[in-house]
Amino acid sequence: MTKLTENTLNNKIRAIAFPAMIGFLFSTLFNVVDNFFAGQIGTNAIAGMTLAFPVFMLLLSLASGMGNGLNALAAISIGENNQEKFHKLFKNSLVIALTFSLLVPFIAPSIARSIFHLQGASDEAITFGLRYISTVMIGFFFFMLNFTLNGILYAQGNTKPFRNFLIVASILNVFLNPLLIHGFLFIPPLDTMGIALATIIVQALGSVYLLKKVQHSAWGNFKEAITVKVDFQTIKELLYQGIPSSLNTATIALGIFVINYYVQLYGGNETLAAYGIAIRIEQLVLVPTLGINVAVVTLVGQSFGAKNFDLINKVWFRSTVFGLGIMVTGLSFIFPLAPYLIALFDQNNAVIGAGTRYLRIEAIAFLSYVLLNIAISMLQGIKKPMFALWIGLYRQLLPLWLFYWLGTILSMGIDGVWWGLVIINWTAVMITLIYSRMTLSKIRRKYKS
Repeated sequence: MTKLTENTLNNKIRAIAFPAMIGFLFSTLFNVVDNFFAGQIGTNAIAGMTLAFPVFMLLLSLASGMGNGLNALAAISIGENNQEKFHKLFKNSLVIALTFSLLVPFIAPSIARSIFHLQGASDEAITFGLRYISTVMIGFFFFMLNFTLNGILYAQGNTKPFRNFLIVASILNVFLNPLLIHGFLFIPPLDTMGIALATIIVQALGSVYLLKKVQHSAWGNFKEAITVKVDFQTIKELLYQGIPSSLNTATIALGIFVINYYVQLYGGNETLAAYGIAIRIEQLVLVPTLGINVAVVTLVGQSFGAKNFDLINKVWFRSTVFGLGIMVTGLSFIFPLAPYLIALFDQNNAVIGAGTRYLRIEAIAFLSYVLLNIAISMLQGIKKPMFALWIGLYRQLLPLWLFYWLGTILSMGIDGVWWGLVIINWTAVMITLIYSRMTLSKIRRKYKS
């Protein structure tokens, strides 16, 4: 591992963040392509995919959360130059991945249908959503494995393999989706089930590629990983670090359930379809923050392992400035182009109008995501993951009251939902920045005393 210094900090942030950004960009494009082909089936298929999206996020939250937790702990082990701990984390994370991937397909399908009905969608939309999510669950093992392998690579500052996988996956998805949706030769038409099956195929191929990359990485000694024991203390440490991150993402999914309910209440199926399209576009704009988050967790984790607290502050500050600059650039494009972007997916005028309205109001909240996510990533790197859960609950439970108050009591309708999101995210930023600064100061005093 190259020693991290202040002089190399900017280069390190860029070297880790940019490949991760490109990877997340193609990951988001992957989902955008899914929505595009769902639009070829019809508006109800898009609505069904929108219903399924938070359930899919719940599944991803488990996989990505454990990967994030592994990234932070493994990066700290690298900072401490502790190879035995590193490989113990690797092996026990694989045990966790296998366990969850066996449990989810048996538990999740029975819950999905009830969740869809609670959102008040039409029967046709529910059918499309169930066909998609039930199929995705079958291949959940590959999601868990890929995020685990990627956590090991990210801890070493190597974000290129996952980027490469996601680029190839996105290209394959463009070809697999139409073949599986509409049928080809002996393959029958599978509509949204075909979209899910295409996802499973590319994830499985990615597992093979990432295994080889981990095996040939500087710290990826498979022989040493095999010799270490399954250790329940290490599993507990991984769960403590990863579950809060998973639950934070899960609360976002739960928040989308709430949003879907109010969108259906105030706007109906067309507005629900518009929201589903708009959040895919929103994800594209937010991609840079995801790459920067990876750099922050990795570099803060390595700095924390080396007990270099001045460097932690510099990583946090420079990453935030970097992220805000990129986000302002992205907003200058999305605001004027909003209706044209929505129209790429659905030519329905009601859908275009509703999606444009959402994007132009939600743009006010975009900078808050940068500040919030980078601060939470910094906390993850110093082994303080629980705050992400508490602020996530704040962001997702407040809408239960705020959306009703704005939408019904103040008669703002669907605009009450959109402006409610702006209020919630900026208040969450203020709370997070205060807590993060206090926590970092407390840890600095503890280790210097």
